[in-house]
Amino acid sequence: MTDSILNTETVALDEEKCALVIIDQTKLPYSTELLTITDLKELWDAIYLLKVRGAPAIGVAAAIGIYVYTCSLNVSRYEDFAEAVEKACDYLNSSRPTAVNLSWALNRMRKVVTDHRGEDVTALKALLHDEALRVKEEDTAMCRSIGEYGLSLIKDGFGLLTHCNAGQLATSKYGTATAPMYLAHEKGYHIRVYCDETRPLLQGARLTAYELSSAGLDVTLLCDNMAGSLMQQGLIDAVFVGCDRVARNGDAANKIGTSVVATLAHYHHIPFYVCAPSSTIDLHTATGADIRIEQRPPEEVTEMWYQRRMAPQNIKVYNPAFDVTDHSLITAIITEKGICYPPYQFGEETL
Repeated sequence: MTDSILNTETVALDEEKCALVIIDQTKLPYSTELLTITDLKELWDAIYLLKVRGAPAIGVAAAIGIYVYTCSLNVSRYEDFAEAVEKACDYLNSSRPTAVNLSWALNRMRKVVTDHRGEDVTALKALLHDEALRVKEEDTAMCRSIGEYGLSLIKDGFGLLTHCNAGQLATSKYGTATAPMYLAHEKGYHIRVYCDETRPLLQGARLTAYELSSAGLDVTLLCDNMAGSLMQQGLIDAVFVGCDRVARNGDAANKIGTSVVATLAHYHHIPFYVCAPSSTIDLHTATGADIRIEQRPPEEVTEMWYQRRMAPQNIKVYNPAFDVTDHSLITAIITEKGICYPPYQFGEETL
């Protein structure tokens, strides 16, 4: 490949236009198209339709999107400005319910406004600008730190399995589950990475395999139901996955199929690591049973990617976007603050 997808920012702010700029991930790997977004409805659609996806990237996009929204907000009273920001945050938060980073980032933008009650609207816009960029910068630093902790669990020659896309395309930079892989590659480790295709939206095939191979890593793509075969052959030394929400007890919601991989890894005595920024840990959610799981349109299963429909008309379809991996199946949860081992009982002091 002549150029790497990693040279293009997944989520960015165009200062001159006061616009959010994202890679349209529904077009990958065929073409790299940038979308310039200035409208809240456009951003809501971009999040829901997975043009921007991955919990950290969604959070960054939402934070920048709120600032962009205020650029054209023509009000002068603090009360009117605060009400408009509150409504905008509520609206964006409805786009995808499972990933906690979305509400986390929006709450940070809300807090900027409430913490500066009564201030001039122009000053508030400047504060929201700085907070949005801070969210992005912190995400990059968190991913790098997760990568460094994860790297300590990898040896030269390892075979690593990942599911879905928890790479740079899901974050500001490095990714979460892929960060240790990128750092291992930088150190000259000879690692083999195996990517589940991740039905039905194929994030592993379209995104993870694309970005890792673009960066020069040794990557092999497989169908989701082939992971057990690799493990039986002893080709997998560890599994690294991302996460959209971690409950207080360590249960983790990630892309559908993750719990199956975790069960297989547990059976074959293979370490299963969840890579999660501390912003993904939701102290208000006691267990995985309390996590609301997004249900996606049936057409993603029956029609997407096919030239012709590949299922009977009117067939019922079960299409959850995520599943929950029980904490008992997770070897460790890697955050930017360190590696957490069982028993998992997250509290304010751990975040």
